[in-house]
Amino acid sequence: MRVFVTGASGFIGSAVVPELIGAGHEVVGLARSQASAETVERAGATVLRGDLDDLDALRKGAVDSDAVIHLAFVHDFGNYDESARKDRVAIETIGAALEGTDRPFAIASGTLGAAPGRIATERDLPSAAGNARSANAKVALDLVDRGVRTSIVRLSPSVHGDTDRHGFVPRLIQIAREKGVAGYVDDGANRWTAVHVRDAATLFRLGIERAPAGSVLHAVDDEALAALEIAAAIGRRLDVPTQSIPSDEVEQHFGWIGPLFAMDSPASNALTRDLLGWAPTHPGLISDLESGFYFE
Repeated sequence: MRVFVTGASGFIGSAVVPELIGAGHEVVGLARSQASAETVERAGATVLRGDLDDLDALRKGAVDSDAVIHLAFVHDFGNYDESARKDRVAIETIGAALEGTDRPFAIASGTLGAAPGRIATERDLPSAAGNARSANAKVALDLVDRGVRTSIVRLSPSVHGDTDRHGFVPRLIQIAREKGVAGYVDDGANRWTAVHVRDAATLFRLGIERAPAGSVLHAVDDEALAALEIAAAIGRRLDVPTQSIPSDEVEQHFGWIGPLFAMDSPASNALTRDLLGWAPTHPGLISDLESGFYFE
């Protein structure tokens, strides 16, 4: 297939593009800058210049392709509502271009907050009443009724790998360096999920190749990592103590990532494995932290 990928030069896109090419697909990657374009070209893909504000480029990429993977997102947590709005408009624009074609359209979402208070499964459908990413995923799923083979890939809050320099875990490491302690919230029993970036890339490929319309897929390997376990691994590598941060001091200590790191959001991958035969093969988050590259 000819696959149009937004966010092709980003952390996850840089794993998805070679995964697709290695499986025999042709890739067209959206690139907003010359540097991004060069990254896409080095990976062996064709460049389409544009960004999420360039709706004509999004339409062209979708119309000219057999499948679309939408990864691009403006990670501006100081203006998150605007980032979410751009994401929604991009989904609507691509969806309109694919309407009536039954072509695959996979979008990235997240497991955080998918099922508050319990283990999330793929049966927990995104809701317009949820957070902004969940609401946008609902917009994408609604395209199924308009003849688009949509699938939602819920990414773990920790998508890790040896090129990860700007994600949630590097931010937690930076905070631990600055504060001199590896913090966790209250008793640290709240749980996160994690997945290696190359395992996530495989799931995006399987999603466009084989996922039925309306599928919700969980890019989850570590299904329930306690925050205390993550903090302890960071503390060992930095040789700093771990420390409980009271919930009323979370934002003061951690900044914008604090409320996210405090969430209890385990998730299962069982239905994704059964549906697509997806089986993570790369190291888990704690192994990646112990390997040391995050601390170089």
